[in-house]
Amino acid sequence: MADPSSYRPKPGQIPDSPGVYRFRDEHRRVIYVGKAKSLRQRLANYFQDLAGLQPRTRTMVTTAASVEWTVVSTEVEALQLEYSWIKEYDPRFNVKYRDDKSYPYLAVTMNEEYPRVQVMRGHKKKGVRYFGPYAHAWAIRDTVDLLLRVFPVRTCSAGVFKNASRTGRPCLLGYIGKCSAPCVSRISPDDHWELADEFCDFMAGRTGTYLRRLEKQMVEAADEMEYERAARLRDDIEALKKAMEKNAVVLADATDADLIAVAEDELEAAVQIFHVRGGRVRGQRGWVTDKVEDVTTGALVEHALQQLYGEERGDSVPKEVLVPALPDPVEPVQEWLTERRGSNVSLRIPQRGDKKDLMATVARNAQQALVLHKTKRASDLTTRSRALEEIAEALDLDSAPLRIECYDISHLQGDDVVASMVVFEDGLQRKSEYRRFQIKGFEGQDDVRSMHEVITRRFRRYLAEKERTGEWTDGADALTDAAGTAGADGTRTALGENTTTALADAGEAPLTSSLKDDDGRPKRFAYPPQLVVVDGGQPQVAAARRALDDLGIDDIAVCGLAKRLEEVWLPDDDDPVVLPRSSEGLYLLQRVRDEAHRFAITYQRTKRAKRFRAGPLDEVPGLGETRKQALIKHFGSVKRLRAATVEQICEVPGIGRKTAETIAAALLRAAPPAPAVNTATGEIIDDEEPDDTTGSPGAPVTSGAPEERRGQET
Repeated sequence: MADPSSYRPKPGQIPDSPGVYRFRDEHRRVIYVGKAKSLRQRLANYFQDLAGLQPRTRTMVTTAASVEWTVVSTEVEALQLEYSWIKEYDPRFNVKYRDDKSYPYLAVTMNEEYPRVQVMRGHKKKGVRYFGPYAHAWAIRDTVDLLLRVFPVRTCSAGVFKNASRTGRPCLLGYIGKCSAPCVSRISPDDHWELADEFCDFMAGRTGTYLRRLEKQMVEAADEMEYERAARLRDDIEALKKAMEKNAVVLADATDADLIAVAEDELEAAVQIFHVRGGRVRGQRGWVTDKVEDVTTGALVEHALQQLYGEERGDSVPKEVLVPALPDPVEPVQEWLTERRGSNVSLRIPQRGDKKDLMATVARNAQQALVLHKTKRASDLTTRSRALEEIAEALDLDSAPLRIECYDISHLQGDDVVASMVVFEDGLQRKSEYRRFQIKGFEGQDDVRSMHEVITRRFRRYLAEKERTGEWTDGADALTDAAGTAGADGTRTALGENTTTALADAGEAPLTSSLKDDDGRPKRFAYPPQLVVVDGGQPQVAAARRALDDLGIDDIAVCGLAKRLEEVWLPDDDDPVVLPRSSEGLYLLQRVRDEAHRFAITYQRTKRAKRFRAGPLDEVPGLGETRKQALIKHFGSVKRLRAATVEQICEVPGIGRKTAETIAAALLRAAPPAPAVNTATGEIIDDEEPDDTTGSPGAPVTSGAPEERRGQET
């Protein structure tokens, strides 16, 4: 715990101007980001007597080890910079709402030649019109099914569309009149785009125009005695009205507004948002957050506005935003919203009428969401706390292991040997901390030796971080010793150079480059666990313990979970620890072990599939997928490419003389593939068909990959 006076800046050093400040911990990680109209006045509040600070603020300033600031010209710039840094650094003491990427939207891909209507989740894409969010995907599909009678826009996937274009036959929706069938050119691209644009206008709330137009057409058809057409138009009008009824009118003046309500207590806050377009509720979403800092309702509203509109532009920001409390000051936030919309945005508290009544409804939803969240979380917290306590008791730990790391080795009969590292914090997955490794210190199948290498590499990175921050003064000696670490059989193996190479191959930065990263972003291996779990029994546990001992680390517990009887093995113990089958601690260890196994198997399969697809073109340095595709498209197959001259290869767009010579040399070095054999007839199949982009032509059917057919993945 740090003393805030040890890093308190002198009063004359802090400018009296708008800006954004960052608190960093002893590892140089950013733990809090804030903005201020006057940096001098705001930062002075953090360095008063600790007894006068709120508990969460006191925890933050004692966790921090330094503070720095950036001066900006206006409060709007401070708001923008604060939002950017919170998204970039993910500070632990800032209010962070749970992301809403799970909410489904109705999306129209106006950026395609033939726009498609579909359900979309995740990040919003440029050129796509979004409507929602909706509480359930089935609600979107019901609405779309009604509207397709009037706006028969394409809804099929790219594969279905391409197949229909190839065969000249539309899908079922094309036959029943719920798709205009652009796949078979029943409608031109321009007309289909206009149809999709009309669909978007209707969904945006401009419904009166289309209803009046259809009613007029229905009357004209009846006057001309085209009763079948009039009946179809009548049904279309009913379908549109039914779709409109799904969103009842809540504001009579066809208002476009977002209503935000907050329900909070001392520890948590729930936010609910109603999206009203054309006077109708078009979408709803909600978040719950821990109040890790002492914030007012206005500050919570400001954070919610940043979350809602930080990535939005144009009409996605409504003309009116109604809130329960205004941020202090309100002018920069309102100016920021106006800038993002491109026109004036009103940010205010509703005082009377329908808007105040609707705000009360939103507030009730927020209160119910907070109560439901607390009910679920109380049960979940109790279970996880009991599991961690049972693990600590069974393994004789000093305290509950709040951070658990689990390692697993995966291979296929000794090929493509990889390892995984998964992290659980407070009994929950922390997927951003997951890591994967390629075993490069040796070749072949040896799970024990592989485990020793992985543990060595992971914790050598941890020691490097401690040495860099000055937290551990003996780090240089341990890192030097680690260059020749003990193998699984007790012999010394030179893993220094090999491990650095393996780190680079596995997507990990070498040690030297990791030490240069000093911007406060989370480090790859900066946090030590309280417990290391390995997938295996005594040999794997002994290897992990020996790796830690070689690095001089003696404050991290190690255990192994064997699959056969779910026994927990400890270093230097001949008998395992057997937890009851009903134990929450055993269940948590099983979840951790199974997640590590899943993560390792997924990586191993990816590597194996990539190796099977590899061909001679993969050996050409600097030859990317685009130029590989161009080569195969030009020559038709790798076989024909192998027979081509350098001059002929140069004819391919994007291929220069030097690259062509490199390609020719690589293909010349590659051994000619064996002919393919039809296993039913014994016939040798000549390869004249186009091959896979990078695969070797004519791979023998009989040789295949026996390891893949007969081997066992571990």
